[in-house]
Amino acid sequence: MVGLTGGIASGKSTVSAMLRELGAEIIDADQVARDVVAPGTPALAEISERFPGVVSPDGTLDRAALGRRVFSSDDDRATLNAITHPRIQAAVQERTEAHRARGVPRVVYDAALLMENGLHAAMDGGVILVAASEDTQRARLVARDGLTPEEAEARIRSQLPLEAKRRHARWVIENDGDLDSLRAQVERTWREVTA
Repeated sequence: MVGLTGGIASGKSTVSAMLRELGAEIIDADQVARDVVAPGTPALAEISERFPGVVSPDGTLDRAALGRRVFSSDDDRATLNAITHPRIQAAVQERTEAHRARGVPRVVYDAALLMENGLHAAMDGGVILVAASEDTQRARLVARDGLTPEEAEARIRSQLPLEAKRRHARWVIENDGDLDSLRAQVERTWREVTA
């Protein structure tokens, strides 16, 4: 399995979509995380109990409300991770085994917190890191998510510093430029991954 990670607002999702276009089978940790907290799941019940007010009237998780809580408190973030991460890991394992049973030679695990959660060590095919400068990340978060600069900074600081991530990456895709430059790097990286 190949890991795909990057800092918040680094362009990892764009790279993931480009890899999918090139034929990569992607397991998206964000989608798995949404699935494990879907209405009626044990994880959502546990989150609702621990963080009152983060479930919408329609029974879905209010991600914005939860985000405001966990990004301002290390303890709350650790509690949320303890609820969700084991369930996410089990679901990823199931999906990985399903791909292998179909004979897929190389699966990409797309996870923002791959290194923070220590999962990079299990990526036997190496790790692809999508990197962007903090100025680029901050600007994208403010424009894309409507965050204040202070909120954007808190989200960036909640993740492992980029330089620490670089030490564990086999490939680094720099994403401070335009889409054509990004696509060329993605294509070159995917050729190396599949060689």
